Amino acid sequence: MYEFNYHRPATLAEAMELHKSAEDGQYLAGGQTLLPTLKHRLAQPSDVIDLGAISELAYIKAEGDGLVIGAATLHADVAASSEVRDAIPALADLAGCIGDPQVRNCGTLGGAIANNDPASDYPAAILGLNATVITDRREISADDFFTDMFETALEAGELVTAVRFPKPAKAGYAKFPNPASRYAIVGVLAAETATGIRIAVTGAGPCVFRAGDMEAALGTALAIGAELPALSPDSLNSDMHASAEYRAHLVGIMAARAIAAALA
Repeated sequence: MYEFNYHRPATLAEAMELHKSAEDGQYLAGGQTLLPTLKHRLAQPSDVIDLGAISELAYIKAEGDGLVIGAATLHADVAASSEVRDAIPALADLAGCIGDPQVRNCGTLGGAIANNDPASDYPAAILGLNATVITDRREISADDFFTDMFETALEAGELVTAVRFPKPAKAGYAKFPNPASRYAIVGVLAAETATGIRIAVTGAGPCVFRAGDMEAALGTALAIGAELPALSPDSLNSDMHASAEYRAHLVGIMAARAIAAALA
């Protein structure tokens, strides 16, 4: 690990000022990605700004017909929240299957989506539920937020502060986890939303994506036993854990399970 200046601000305004004044500052959320990166000397920021003490970034609240969740909210808190369970059970289920208890009690919503790991669970929730990502500068729609592997629409220094989730009519999540890391080899969130059917797939490709052909086949409602078109393996991930062809097959299986969960 290279030497850096460590800061633990108490307010969002203080954190942003520290980042602005740093030569090469980097925000630290739950540390599930940044800390291993620093330990392996794959990054050399001049300053690390720990967001863990900023209480204004950690909350879950009802807003209209949906939920707003602060960026520093832990996965474990989302999974255990009665408000989340009542409004969007699929979101609580998804948060509860991220990693293991240690990961869930350290990792945060904002950190997970800003990192945009191709096998992360939360991007499927953001895209599948048609959420809105709120930053210190603007609001970004789910369809515009995730751009490529480990890349998002966030600009340099831009900080995720919250996510607004509209309440779907129905939603379900299913994933085939890596048995060691619990990352999704394939994960699918299926939802009936105010803007139509959305099928979001994580783990299968370089970046979370919507399965448009499946959405079109379902039409206006989720249905058990619906004939879902097969996904092409072209451009899907292929590695030691699963081939692109196997991932394409798993997308169909996980989509059917997600739909069944949504209708249960």
